[in-house]
Amino acid sequence: MARPGSRDSLGTGRLKVRVKTGKGRTVSQKNWLERQLNDPYVHEARKLGYRSRAAFKLTEIDDKYKFLKPGGAVVDLGAAPGGWSQVSAARVKSDDGPEAKRGRVVAIDMHGMDPIPGVTIFKKDFYDDDAPAVLIDALGGVKADVVLSDMASHATGHRQTDHINIIALVEAGYDFAKHVLKPGGTFLAKVLRGGTENQLLATMKKDFATVRHVKPMASRDDSAELFVLATGFRG
Repeated sequence: MARPGSRDSLGTGRLKVRVKTGKGRTVSQKNWLERQLNDPYVHEARKLGYRSRAAFKLTEIDDKYKFLKPGGAVVDLGAAPGGWSQVSAARVKSDDGPEAKRGRVVAIDMHGMDPIPGVTIFKKDFYDDDAPAVLIDALGGVKADVVLSDMASHATGHRQTDHINIIALVEAGYDFAKHVLKPGGTFLAKVLRGGTENQLLATMKKDFATVRHVKPMASRDDSAELFVLATGFRG
């Protein structure tokens, strides 16, 4: 499993912030807040204007594998709050340069998102029957170079249930990607460790030249989160 990226450029030498319980906070809420306040990626995201620390995950993966290229077409599934769409728009230049050479970024999420320059946004559940057609129409007759999926269901606290739920979302995204990707295209999706993601990888290998697990440095060490990266779509 590859782990691209580096923490060297982030301010990891800051004094650690301690959060007290009280004021109606539970222990789990206190631990979450403390982790956020001490996370260098959260601070860097705010400094650079990214909407979430997740932007660094995509940045690190693309820095190594280079699939977001100027002029490319990207579909971002589960896009809110918009960190991945921001990175994609900047790298495919969907908001910059002559219109004929601009890339295209189409994003969808059941939760609302503030506008992002160069990104077409739909507030819609990807499971809606008409969602795939809406996204395909927004591509304007071109095939996608990249399909991204950071989709995740609400955590239940039961690890096996959460794993099954997110794998179902990845499978839905993968089925969509097979219909919209151009030959040579890329599919990147979030998964959780749990066993069945290996079965998913085996299936993907029939449609893509290379399939691998990736865990960027911006993904917390104690998280079960992984990303599956499939490149070289056979069409």
